[in-house]
Amino acid sequence: MKPSANRSLISRFVRENATTMTLATIFMAVLAVFGLILGDRLLSVGTFQSIAFQTPELGILGLAMMLALLSGGLNLSIISTANLCALTIASVLQFTIPWGDAGSVLWLTWQVGAVAAGLAVAILIGLLNGFIIAYLGVSPILATLGTMIACKGLAIGLTRGNVLSGFSDPIVAIGNGTYLGVPLAFLLFVALCVFVSVVLRRSSFGQKVYLVGANEKAAQFSGIHVKRVLLLTYALSGALAGCGGLVMMARFNSANASYGESFLLISILAAVLGGIDPYGGTGKVSGLFAALLLLQLISSAFNLMNFSQFLTIAIWGALLIGVSALRSGTGIFDRLHLFEFWRAKSAVSENP
Repeated sequence: MKPSANRSLISRFVRENATTMTLATIFMAVLAVFGLILGDRLLSVGTFQSIAFQTPELGILGLAMMLALLSGGLNLSIISTANLCALTIASVLQFTIPWGDAGSVLWLTWQVGAVAAGLAVAILIGLLNGFIIAYLGVSPILATLGTMIACKGLAIGLTRGNVLSGFSDPIVAIGNGTYLGVPLAFLLFVALCVFVSVVLRRSSFGQKVYLVGANEKAAQFSGIHVKRVLLLTYALSGALAGCGGLVMMARFNSANASYGESFLLISILAAVLGGIDPYGGTGKVSGLFAALLLLQLISSAFNLMNFSQFLTIAIWGALLIGVSALRSGTGIFDRLHLFEFWRAKSAVSENP
């Protein structure tokens, strides 16, 4: 391969992964600064394992939010979807199985069936969101706000606000088990990241999601079935929210209608920080992944320094503002350069 071709490939890679590389650089800088302050308290296997335990719930919910944002919408119902999915799983598992001992094939089939029932509920909620948005023309923020309230009300009404707890070892292991020192929940999160990335980058459906998010009218005129794309996008978002609910209930060994409510805005923060355009059409899974690791690193460092959790959230918000301002400033500089070029060209044409 010619050197010019190599330079072209490198330039393209840098351009396409600018946000991820920027966040990775910030991550290393933050790690170096806090490493000097905290020493081995931060730079230890236990700390990084703690980060790996804390990332999956927010990360999977962030993937669910990312899909909605890429399509030019928003999904405010991811938390209520996750909780209703978890409560469905918990309710099925509460039934006493009259046949099969713990560990038997029938018993394991019942556990898998409970998880499948919960995920089916999450997908149905996603389909409902997609139908309301795509076919009824309701704004995504209003549609998902409505389903958020409805799902939470339904969850509280059916359980009377009680906590359902006491699950089997295989379920609990999803949130608390490890494989070669790596949390199983983190491995699940990585697998879902790979899956979503492949869907978005290697499938025609993924390309249609980007096109619909960038310009819905243009996508429709180009022959894309926009309504079907939105319907499937929100169904997949619902399924991912259900996976997040499964990890939460496994982590806490309990399910409740009010778990994880603080994750809603933080998932939007992580997605936007990771380079997902809030107006749709732009963003990569790698950016979201890097943003989540950076946020969790800052949170872990502040916990070791005994800082308030509210201060951590404030720093997260300031980081989002700073990165967004940097991106906006870059766009302003690009427009200024373009203006200077146009003015110089006009001057040349006026004075040949």
